[in-house]
Amino acid sequence: MCYRGGRRPKTRPFRAAMEKPAKPTPSTHPIASKPKWVLPHRTENLRDHYTIGRKLGQGQFGTTYLCTHKSTTLNYACKSIPKRKLLCKEDYEDVWREIQIMHHLSEHPHVVRISGAYEDLYCVHLVMEVCEGGELFDRIVKKGHYSEREAAKLIKTIVGVVETCHSLGVMHRDLKPENFLFENDEEDAALKATDFGLSVFYKPGESFTDVVGSPYYVAPEVLRKHYGPEADVWSAGIILYILLSGVPPFWAETEIGIFRQILQAKLDFESEPWPSISDSAKDLIRKMLERSPKRRLTAHEVLCHPWIVDDRIAPDKPLDSAVLSRLKQFSAMNKLKKMALRVIAESLSEEEIGGLKELFKMIDTDNSGTITFDELKDGLKRVGSELMESEIRDLMDAADIDNSGTIDYGEFLAATVHLNKLEREDNLVSAFSFFDKDGSGYITIDELQQACKEFGLSELHLDDMIKEIDQDDDGQIDYAEFAAMMRKGNGGIGRRTMRNTINLGDALGLITVESD
Repeated sequence: MCYRGGRRPKTRPFRAAMEKPAKPTPSTHPIASKPKWVLPHRTENLRDHYTIGRKLGQGQFGTTYLCTHKSTTLNYACKSIPKRKLLCKEDYEDVWREIQIMHHLSEHPHVVRISGAYEDLYCVHLVMEVCEGGELFDRIVKKGHYSEREAAKLIKTIVGVVETCHSLGVMHRDLKPENFLFENDEEDAALKATDFGLSVFYKPGESFTDVVGSPYYVAPEVLRKHYGPEADVWSAGIILYILLSGVPPFWAETEIGIFRQILQAKLDFESEPWPSISDSAKDLIRKMLERSPKRRLTAHEVLCHPWIVDDRIAPDKPLDSAVLSRLKQFSAMNKLKKMALRVIAESLSEEEIGGLKELFKMIDTDNSGTITFDELKDGLKRVGSELMESEIRDLMDAADIDNSGTIDYGEFLAATVHLNKLEREDNLVSAFSFFDKDGSGYITIDELQQACKEFGLSELHLDDMIKEIDQDDDGQIDYAEFAAMMRKGNGGIGRRTMRNTINLGDALGLITVESD
């Protein structure tokens, strides 16, 4: 990769890089006040389940190793973060939030999927899917720069991840080529986002002041300490500029010099190869690198830009927002599965629910605690939906489990919680136990009737519901049949994570499903 000054723009993330923190007094020294544990519960030992292999990479806080699951022999990546590098409570909170956000985004095909987390006295270990194709950064270095067609494909993937993050109330805050990995070495390998260590949950309209990111990619409003999710679009625009030219648009010998360039310098479209690059590509970059966040394109608008949309085929609309796709998936489920998901959702901690509480508040504009049809319509529109009213009405009816005419918080959680929560055997067990009132190991039609009353439901075809799930035709639902129904149609999702595994053994005769 060519680069001004002969140096490659591989950068370390920073936090408050321009501020020198005050030396803490002995009574408030971070070492003295930091917690002992990141996770709110103790876990099993990582090495009881995995064999640790070669080193894959080294980050600022953690080292990533190849690891092999002992039972399945499947390979994963394990990011191990030494606690000695976590110097204060904020560092512990950052790691915990990274785990939450990875779970929150885990359905996206272009986000590295977390499988579980382990913690011991010395380290926190994040086990996730392994991507052995290397960083996007290294491919740019190797190629020099990409063709417009290749760059458009890559930036469409990157901004698609940003759009999903924003639709789920997450700001990445450290987008750069080093944080995108290829699944394998193939030329057309899938590109996946990783490293959410600086990411945060945010509320619509919320402004942040902490200066974080990586020097070449940080937005001007971040340096001015007043920013929101628009900063991610700026960083993606910097990546696009580098993809097409091989060099960053704002460069200097020092970090402070880079920051001055970001705040003041004009974009260079005069040097090679810019004279041969299309006006449409340059138009998109200008609009992504607009210094005013209010005038900058949103992620959704970037995906609708003519340079991104292939004009040889029908208009290529961005994918449904995460909220909309989850509502659609929920609407196709039978009533028992919907009720069970609500039971599971209501048992989840605030940390596991992640940003869904903020999404609910974003849509519930009158703070009534319920979402009306008009609020759902406006909320979906804000995340780029172009559904007809009849389609929105169908989604509303599907999510409104108790037929009250509105969606309450519990119903919203059930309809939007991502389905990898079904991986956890304990969640399935608790949901099954909710319906199996007498603890017999079977759900009967009488117990279903009782559950329906608790949910405010009536006149359901319970016989048909049981027949649909009852694989051995004994007129009742055992745990294996219930689990099969819950996992059906989840696109491969629905196996237990390594963390929080439960082995009920012969006591309840439950099936234990090994991790992927």
